[in-house]
Amino acid sequence: MIMMKTFLIRALVLIGLTASLNAQAQLRVEIFGVGASQIPVAIATFANEAMAPQKISDIIRADLARSGYFKVIDAGAVMSETTSINLSDWKSRGADALVVGSVQRLADGRLDVRYKLIDTIKGVELSAHSILSIPARARVSSHQIADDVFEKLLGVPGVFATRIAYVVKNAANTQFRIEVADADGEDARVALNSNQPIMSPSWSPDGTKIAYVSFEKQKAIVYVQNLVTSQRTLVANLKGTNSAPSWSPDGSQLVMTLSASGLGQIYIANADGSGLRRISYSNGIDTEARFSPDGQSLFFTSDRSGGPQIYRMSVTGGEAKRITFSGDYNISPRIAPDGKTLAYISRRGGKFQLFALDLLQNQELRLTEAGFDESPSFAPNGRYIMYATRSGGRGTLAVVSVDGRIKQSLTTQIGDVQEPTWGPFMK
Repeated sequence: MIMMKTFLIRALVLIGLTASLNAQAQLRVEIFGVGASQIPVAIATFANEAMAPQKISDIIRADLARSGYFKVIDAGAVMSETTSINLSDWKSRGADALVVGSVQRLADGRLDVRYKLIDTIKGVELSAHSILSIPARARVSSHQIADDVFEKLLGVPGVFATRIAYVVKNAANTQFRIEVADADGEDARVALNSNQPIMSPSWSPDGTKIAYVSFEKQKAIVYVQNLVTSQRTLVANLKGTNSAPSWSPDGSQLVMTLSASGLGQIYIANADGSGLRRISYSNGIDTEARFSPDGQSLFFTSDRSGGPQIYRMSVTGGEAKRITFSGDYNISPRIAPDGKTLAYISRRGGKFQLFALDLLQNQELRLTEAGFDESPSFAPNGRYIMYATRSGGRGTLAVVSVDGRIKQSLTTQIGDVQEPTWGPFMK
């Protein structure tokens, strides 16, 4: 009998949102392009999956297909984790791997989603798990299975079970909200409503809070919103502008741009706003600072050289080193989770496009072709970058792989969508 490891769903944030927020229109995902090579994977219909609110196998198929790294084969049959597998049959159908499983409802009402991942070429079992969840979180269970398949076959954690946040505004610019959704744009829910602009949402490393800028008091003020309790903390409301908050890797601090001393400069404070200290002292505007993954340095935008470029300096301040030299306008630095790649927006030939810079090789790669890109955000596995762009006269979100091969568009019919931020792995 197969021993199955139980995944405990860390759904505190999701349950909090479900209890207190209203569902909104979902984002529609379109896929363009695939990876350099695709792994053919057969996904069977799970036994008894009608017990779940949505078909588990359909969500897994959609996740893996959207990733661009897999050629998904519909097994065309119901197969549980106990079904006898004819490996030669699946090899003849071109499947390198096979996913099978079942859904059971426990006495307490929870769902037990079981599955196996089988390497049909080597004839070995790669993974076998049992995931417990309440029915309302069956989609999360499906995403977790897709994440496990992604990791077992590619050696990199999947991000299907992560969340994204973004700002939506109506056409009249009279209503603004921060929405939180699954990484595929589904299950979108409102985290914050306002009749004044909201900007710069930023996830805390534990995924329970979002820092942002609000203009509700007719000036830019930095707040932190707890997604579980809806409690809000005022972090920075100094004279002038308070903007561009971003979290330290351990979640204990926020880096921000404040103009209390005149020009916008970089400050660091504790997550509750205490312990504020100034980091940069330049004759230009320093903004959009982001911590490096090790928490020891900051990447930021500054016009100290005459035009906006990206710099790096220690979290304790001191000399700043210029990072970008191609083009005369480079903004919005975002550093990959492994610290090796810098994503940013560059203006070239009048177009604002997403670029990636290999910091070790100093090689630059243009990732997009449109001319209205902004606000890049790395997926927590470093394989993808989400960003805001425009399509059909409205703001939309898009995703591109770091090599530029895989591209997705996430659109909605309600309002302009902008300023995305990709949430962390939920521990």
